Amino acid sequence: MKKNIMKGLAKVALAFLVALLPSQLSSAQKRVRELSRGGTKFYEKKDFSKAEIEYRKALEINPNDKVSSYNLANTLYRTKRGEEASKLYQTLLEAPRLTETEKADATHNLGNVFMGEKKYAEAIKVYKISLRVRPDDEETRYNLALAQKLMEQQNQQQNQQQDKNKEKEDKQDESKDQDQKKQENPEDQSNKEDKTQQQESKAEEKMSKDNANKILDAFLKDEKDTQKKVDKAKQLRGPSNKNQKQW
Repeated sequence: MKKNIMKGLAKVALAFLVALLPSQLSSAQKRVRELSRGGTKFYEKKDFSKAEIEYRKALEINPNDKVSSYNLANTLYRTKRGEEASKLYQTLLEAPRLTETEKADATHNLGNVFMGEKKYAEAIKVYKISLRVRPDDEETRYNLALAQKLMEQQNQQQNQQQDKNKEKEDKQDESKDQDQKKQENPEDQSNKEDKTQQQESKAEEKMSKDNANKILDAFLKDEKDTQKKVDKAKQLRGPSNKNQKQW
């Protein structure tokens, strides 16, 4: 008889807990939404420190809340913590619960993080992902074009620096060879240098006035072309991220 009573009480308690659980979950999720909305209000006012606090409170209740995670990543980006923001965006993108629009937003903003870190190849990759999902997004399209242009310039600068380093090494090697030759035959080396100077002097004398003018014209044209490139580069603006895509 006692066993039957105990079993009955256990069933009643279990039924009560099962009935209570949805209510508790609903209440917790409601609180998460409230905190997330509060964070967004602070974010819109550019009070990023308070926004971060609200988003983190929401994630303490539900670590898997995608809206709070995404908006926290945006907040970290706006407070110059690109590395933290990047990790959070990428974790979010690995989750299977994102809609296509949310994926487009997250990849766009992740591209902005990479742009700030001058990781143009990575930025190009994620901007392309975003455009595959939402091909009519002009903001993402512009950022992609800018990333491609900046990567091209970055590669050119790296190649130029490599050429300069090689040229410097070659000159150092040549200087060492000349010093060694001077030590071996100082008189012969002196005679060679005198002959070289004489030849250079004659070559300069042979240069006609017309040739000099042609060289000057070519130089001025090159200067104009260079200035055009500089002016064009100055017109480039940074990635369009003032209105960071928010949920």
